[in-house]
Amino acid sequence: MAPPSLSVIIPAWNEADQLPATLDALRHAITASDLGVEIIVVDNGSDDDTAAIAQEAGARVVREPERRIARVRNRGAELARSPWLLFLDADTRVTSEHLLAVRDALADRWIGGGVPVAMDRPLPRFPALGLSFWNALSRRFSLAAGCFFFVRADWHRSLGGFPEHVYAGEEIGHSRQLRQRARRQGLTFGILDTDPVVTSGRKLDWYATWQHALVVLVFVVFPWAGRFRRLSWFWYRRPGNR
Repeated sequence: MAPPSLSVIIPAWNEADQLPATLDALRHAITASDLGVEIIVVDNGSDDDTAAIAQEAGARVVREPERRIARVRNRGAELARSPWLLFLDADTRVTSEHLLAVRDALADRWIGGGVPVAMDRPLPRFPALGLSFWNALSRRFSLAAGCFFFVRADWHRSLGGFPEHVYAGEEIGHSRQLRQRARRQGLTFGILDTDPVVTSGRKLDWYATWQHALVVLVFVVFPWAGRFRRLSWFWYRRPGNR
């Protein structure tokens, strides 16, 4: 059997609420783009219906017990059959435009990258400024957001995948590695000129504005904070789960 054109890897921990819409959007995008795509959902110890939902949607489900997002992403990549990988968050909705843009880039001189990001709701002033700043920073320094991160499988694996010594910010470290190596070989790692991919703004419901600001401040002042689970709580807690 010929390998799929693209392997989409979705890390998921207790995502029964968000995963159905994500998989539905992905299925529509696959149909409209006419690409051969395999979907791998990496269940990170969920105690809800995440795995069952993924299986019913036709995704391949694998399990990774370690609660470290870099490890979860890498677990999916280890099993992917395509030479091209797309890491997609379980609350992020892609379109056929995104899939086709990834295909065209990787078929050219790109080794990977990301796309601009938008939220699924109107944003208050501070979060809106933060998102605009991220999109500008992302494009200027070729930093792909973790919610939509595409890469050639051979390059991903040659660098050891996402750095597993951190609990958060693994996409920043991996972006830097890939960008530096790509430039040395006259290739590209960057941000595609597409419409933004829409991801959930649910953390605005979960945490107060001051908590968002505190997280930004901690990671700006202490760039190594992602090495510690306690300081990376923002990515591992949610209402009813600790």
